[in-house]
Amino acid sequence: MQLTQALHKAVRECPNAIATIDGARRRNYRQLVDRVARLAAALRSLGLAPGARVGMLALNSDRYVEYLYGSLWAGGAVNPVNIRWSVPEIAYSLDDCDTRVLLVDDAFVSLLGPLRELSRSLTTVIYVGEGPLPADCLGYETLLAQVAPAADAQRQGSELAAVLYTGGTTGVPKGVMLSHDNLAINVLATIAAAPRAAQVPALHAAPLFHVGGIAYVFQLTTRMACQVIMPGFDPGLALDLIERERIVESFMVPTMIRRLLEQPGFAQRNLASLRTLLYGAAPIDSTLLHKALDALPNVEFVQAYGQTEVSPMVAVLPAAYHTLEGAAADKLGSAGLPVSTAELRIVDDGGVELAAGEVGEICVRGPTVMLGYWNKPEQTAAALRDGWLHSGDAGYLDADGFLFLVDRIKDMIISGGENVYSCEVENALLRHREVATCAVIGIPHERWGEAVHAIVVRQPDAHVGEAELLAHCKELIAGYKCPRSIEFRSELPLSAAGKLLKYVLREPFWKDRQRRIA
Repeated sequence: MQLTQALHKAVRECPNAIATIDGARRRNYRQLVDRVARLAAALRSLGLAPGARVGMLALNSDRYVEYLYGSLWAGGAVNPVNIRWSVPEIAYSLDDCDTRVLLVDDAFVSLLGPLRELSRSLTTVIYVGEGPLPADCLGYETLLAQVAPAADAQRQGSELAAVLYTGGTTGVPKGVMLSHDNLAINVLATIAAAPRAAQVPALHAAPLFHVGGIAYVFQLTTRMACQVIMPGFDPGLALDLIERERIVESFMVPTMIRRLLEQPGFAQRNLASLRTLLYGAAPIDSTLLHKALDALPNVEFVQAYGQTEVSPMVAVLPAAYHTLEGAAADKLGSAGLPVSTAELRIVDDGGVELAAGEVGEICVRGPTVMLGYWNKPEQTAAALRDGWLHSGDAGYLDADGFLFLVDRIKDMIISGGENVYSCEVENALLRHREVATCAVIGIPHERWGEAVHAIVVRQPDAHVGEAELLAHCKELIAGYKCPRSIEFRSELPLSAAGKLLKYVLREPFWKDRQRRIA
């Protein structure tokens, strides 16, 4: 399979249908494919080799969709950059997989100076903004105007399509390698698990650098839908677009749904067109769901659970189970049923499969499991064993095959839909001279689901405070990874073997909660 096939189908069957809407710009599928093919030609003229990575550091836009498909059409692979990362984190992600070409918009052009100083691989920057062309950059529209559309390279199957960086348990991000088959098969499996009408207006609310946003682009193109794009999530703008463009569906994280409902004047909005809200990154709590069902009685809610390593969807909780009454309500706390291409099993520490209802590590097998981690053979071998991906999440399957999440073996925190690995935050804290040791956990947060909380043991005679440590962390890691709160203790709980007992630290915060992870 090849991801660009969806564009070939769309331009044959509905060339004049609107493909993207970004502000005042409206482009049909014929125009989109022409621009994708021209971007591919421009990238090849710059020396892009088959499988070479192309990065983009930008807010959501129609050009982001063109970047995803243009890089693939050229025969390359995408490396979308997390816009919330610090410059050192961005430089690492570029250098780790030798990304030499980077597309940058107005929001991040100011980072180019320090980024060029830190990155060893970056050689070419393409400016995709609206202002004057910055120094030492190539202009996106000029490049497209100077070339003829290129033929599709038609890379497919097991060939590399994307390197998507996710946090690492060792404190270093890992580049997840996904193939055309990985992503294309997951698109079809997700559409089958949550059938929706084709050629409808859909709103991009999630960031397009994230695997969820990327997967949604591919799903919508496969359905020949109209992709309405806003730069970043803004509840007021989202409501404006739903009304103006008659949006039928969107993909959001629960915190976005909450902000939508809390937007002043929400009740007076005409949202009659909206039929489906897909959400992921965290389950929806019953209070928020009750509010959403009351406020949007004609909207179906669909949950998708997954991770980058499986391209990304593993399980889907259909709309029928988003209810607070009847037998179906018992499944509301679940992550749903496995998609048709994902085989799940729950195993103990020794790899033995467990019976229904028994808690263990969630393992996944199927054609959407990643190729591996870029240039990290040991971590790849640890994650991929005997054909199964060991997810690092703990859970169980009930008698009906529904997946329930219980905890995260890999100490990952999900805050506002963003993955935060505790080890990355701990490593940043430990670089302060007055920190002796520390532990980072996720604690309940009404708006973000989980908040990053640090427990710090100071060095003897040290007096460092919360404000200084927060400022220290912000110099090293992205703001969303930094602790929201810090407490100081004289010691941390350890097992007899000297292992840190994070569950002991988490217990006081989660003891009255039905769900131990958000």
